[in-house]
Amino acid sequence: MAPGGDNPNFNGGAIPLILADSEAIFRFGLRRLLEIETGIEVVSEPESLQQTLEAATQFKDGVMLFDTRLSLAPIAALSEVLKHSPQLKVVMLTAQASEEETVAFLRRGAAGIADRNIRPELLIRCVRKVWAGELWLSNEGINWLLRAYADQSTRPAPATTRVRLNEKEMLIISGVARGMKNREIAIEIGTTEQVVKNYLRKVYDKLGIGDRLELALYCVQHHLLENLAAAQNNTVEVQPLPTVKPKAASAAAGARSILPQYLMAKRDDTE
Repeated sequence: MAPGGDNPNFNGGAIPLILADSEAIFRFGLRRLLEIETGIEVVSEPESLQQTLEAATQFKDGVMLFDTRLSLAPIAALSEVLKHSPQLKVVMLTAQASEEETVAFLRRGAAGIADRNIRPELLIRCVRKVWAGELWLSNEGINWLLRAYADQSTRPAPATTRVRLNEKEMLIISGVARGMKNREIAIEIGTTEQVVKNYLRKVYDKLGIGDRLELALYCVQHHLLENLAAAQNNTVEVQPLPTVKPKAASAAAGARSILPQYLMAKRDDTE
């Protein structure tokens, strides 16, 4: 989608920014800073969760800076915001996110996590980066996320030593590996979004994995898409997720290169 999409509130080529924060002084200071910054326009300044949800509904395609203190349950609040506007790129502003919170925010579809004490120039850079489709996360946060997915690989494998993936399952996996959303995959293979969701759940169960990022990492580690041609009118046999952790270096190298696109598409798994 082009910047701004079909949003009637979008003004020119500027990035629409929703500044959802409980502190008026913070909103005032950032707005004054952005007044001299070209290419970013503050379109709404909600100061409560209800106002934030209303702003998310009104400005469906933009960037939101979301103060985690707006809700006693910020993880659930993030999910609610994205239900109203799935295309919105939400950056969580937090004093000090824990490892558990960081992983949960990202799995729920956050486009980034930033410290409330971040330098102004870095916050502006953050807004531009997530608007461009990139992930904003500290090195520590990336390491936490990688560790979370590595830990998942220690779960017991399914009872069978090999599983079969049919042609449609392989086509859907191919779409996931390319960072496509369920809706886009459905259009490409000529089916419905719900059918894609149903197939993905079956694939997750077969391979013993939890979501689309883990599936993407599995594809990288096991060269799964090399078997796509062989799946035409046939099935492909693959090993389910191993019960040992992948080597940290190879897992990190593969995951760092694909994190942004899969985290953005992962919202389909939680809707």
